[in-house]
Amino acid sequence: IPVLPLTFMLNAGMWRDICPLATANMLMSSRPSRDLTGSWISWSASIGILLLFVLVPARRFLFNMDGPILAIVVLAVTALAFTMGWFVKAKGGFCNSICPVLPVEKLYGQAPLFAVRNARCVPCTHCTAKGCQDLDPVLSVRQSVGNGGGVKDWIRTPFGVFAAAFPGFIFGYFQLSDGVLSDFLTVYGTILGYAAVSLVGFAVLSLALRIPSHRLLPVLGGLAVGIYYWYAAPASLAAFDLAGGEVLKWVMTAFVAFWLSRALRHATPLPTPHKHGTARAVTPTFPLPQAPR
Repeated sequence: IPVLPLTFMLNAGMWRDICPLATANMLMSSRPSRDLTGSWISWSASIGILLLFVLVPARRFLFNMDGPILAIVVLAVTALAFTMGWFVKAKGGFCNSICPVLPVEKLYGQAPLFAVRNARCVPCTHCTAKGCQDLDPVLSVRQSVGNGGGVKDWIRTPFGVFAAAFPGFIFGYFQLSDGVLSDFLTVYGTILGYAAVSLVGFAVLSLALRIPSHRLLPVLGGLAVGIYYWYAAPASLAAFDLAGGEVLKWVMTAFVAFWLSRALRHATPLPTPHKHGTARAVTPTFPLPQAPR
């Protein structure tokens, strides 16, 4: 888990090409089924964010201590990914819709450092009308906040709410230690409380300073992943009785700063909004692989 945010910053496609849940979701990809279109895109994004905000805090009072319960949840989510692949074409059923990791992939993967070919969707079936992370990770996050993502509009989208709340969510998680099941109210209250403060604070800041989403989203992503590694880097080495946690913390901070400066340099608004329900051509930076012969 501590390695995943780093891979998302390099390119989220590295994980999406090998994710076991994606394998379960794609098992029925050859079966004729519907696309993910219309209002279901927003609804599915909300479901994925809700799952993330429910499951991650539960690590503190349940999953980190109870292996069998964690295994049951993993199997249940795998079954959900497989089932959704039966009803919605390809990755539209789970990976591009209700996957709880998807919003994190988008936030951390909005400025990938190098291109990764999509090894699963060959050829592309346009299972999702817009916002496909595999098709174009840069465009995906922009479309998740309504294409241009104006100052007054981006925070009203599910992904906008998530992005503004996530730095506080991460910070709140690391203010707690693992406990017992009876601590669940304290855990959710603490983590979601910090998330709420983060959401309100960044929303007010964005409106007061008129910061557009293409400028603020990289900051939110960099801040969230920076907070994560500030705490997780030393803890990860300490878990294996390895030294160097403080050094790794600063190394990761420097890397996040590099990623953020690069993301801000390349951050530009979309020149024109794309029509809802219309798939966008792939940019030369992230080409789709050719179908095997």
